[in-house]
Amino acid sequence: MASTIAIIGAMDVEVALIAKSLERVMEHKRAGLTVIDGLVAGTAKRVVATVAGMGTVNAASTVQYLIDKFEPDCVIFSGIAGNLTSTLNINDVVLGKDLVYLDSDMRMIAQSEPFAEEFHSDPELLEIADKVLNKLGVKHLAGKIATGNNFIEGEAAEKVKRETQADAVEMEGAAVVHVANRNNIPALVIRALSDNADTEYETFKEFDVSVYADNAARIVMQIVHELE
Repeated sequence: MASTIAIIGAMDVEVALIAKSLERVMEHKRAGLTVIDGLVAGTAKRVVATVAGMGTVNAASTVQYLIDKFEPDCVIFSGIAGNLTSTLNINDVVLGKDLVYLDSDMRMIAQSEPFAEEFHSDPELLEIADKVLNKLGVKHLAGKIATGNNFIEGEAAEKVKRETQADAVEMEGAAVVHVANRNNIPALVIRALSDNADTEYETFKEFDVSVYADNAARIVMQIVHELE
């Protein structure tokens, strides 16, 4: 399925950990991005990895740049999200089977390619991710992720859950899959749960999100190894 895999991580440290598992690593700087480019050890698989930044515009522009520049066979996006479920906890994972926007009139946006009001991670990539997470003993589900350009907390989280029935809320996932779908590139969104969408931003921004980096890099690279 894949000879070139584009990976978008949540943090520089996550991408640095991915780079350590690659050979013949190069670095590209363009379009406000630092892209790590290397080969998976002992294979011909090429990985290009970068950090997009927060929000739908940063995510969308990053995906389009990676597609135009490196022509990947698939895109994997890992990051963190707020938990909206009663069955998962912090450090568990939601795979983005379905992804929706929170603050967009999709009746109008869906008049353009890919003519969709919601978006979906690739079924084959979802199956591989499920297999890897089971092997690693990570509790997870393939569910719905809601994407918007605002940090969601408190009553706003309850509103999102009520209106979308989403399992997690964040700021990039739908945009990543939207652009990938528009380019007919399979995509996968993986979200580790960092909080229960009940934390104020001033408190959340003090969290050491680097604690998620090691697990995120390990999960993503295990998925890469499973790709044919």
